[in-house]
Amino acid sequence: MAISLALHALVFIGAFTHLGALTDKPDPPAREPMVTVLTIRPPEPEKPAPEPAPPPPNAEAPAVPPPPIPVPEVASAAEPAAPRKPAAMAAPPAPTAEEWAFASTYKLKNSKGYRYTWGQQVRSMMGTAVEGPDQGMVRFRVEIAPDGSLTRLETLWSTSPVAERLARQAVGSMPQWPPTPTGKPLIFEKTISFTPFASDGPPLYKDDCLPDAPVFSNPFAWDGKSARVPVQAKPAEKPDPQTLEDCLKQLPKDSIEAEIARDQRLMDQWGWGAIKPGR
Repeated sequence: MAISLALHALVFIGAFTHLGALTDKPDPPAREPMVTVLTIRPPEPEKPAPEPAPPPPNAEAPAVPPPPIPVPEVASAAEPAAPRKPAAMAAPPAPTAEEWAFASTYKLKNSKGYRYTWGQQVRSMMGTAVEGPDQGMVRFRVEIAPDGSLTRLETLWSTSPVAERLARQAVGSMPQWPPTPTGKPLIFEKTISFTPFASDGPPLYKDDCLPDAPVFSNPFAWDGKSARVPVQAKPAEKPDPQTLEDCLKQLPKDSIEAEIARDQRLMDQWGWGAIKPGR
């Protein structure tokens, strides 16, 4: 037993010393250093974009050109243009007997119906108004006696001597007018239009029962001598309800022609904004 253990020990020692002993490996050779060179090149110039290829020819038929615009022929100096016919407006019809009967009984607003009917009678006797130097307007101050006779006819201004002459001839050749509605002298001013573009339309009567608006007076006006006293505006008068109701019953019915004439007068004086509701 001892001999067997000794032999095994010798075998192990021999294996480690001669056959399987570990030996150190030799060092690897040193590596050569590597040098990297970086070269920066300038940027290459940009190449121009290629031109687009022309569109292929259209195989369809060519478009037809539009027809030429006709040019109006200009009249030569040897051929003068035809003269334009001047505008004209015939005289309005004379007032009827029914219209004069109404005018002789309407007392409101300084006999408004009588004043309008008188002007219509004068214009109807002046004839046709033609555009030109003879057209114009004339304004009179008229005074009519209670029996209907003319006591004064004064020209305030005139834009045409022909219009004034024709109006005075019409007034002088008129027959006796009906008596005034109030039985008192009737004094008023009236403009007669002798033009082909304007006519004196019938008046409106729907507001005749309302009191007149207070006359405006400048509260800052001063003569420079007297003491300054503030001027208070007079308030509008309120009509009596019963009197207003009785007055409205006698008002005539307004016509469409009267509404058109009112709008035209306001438009001529103030422009289109004057015919808005509430004005």
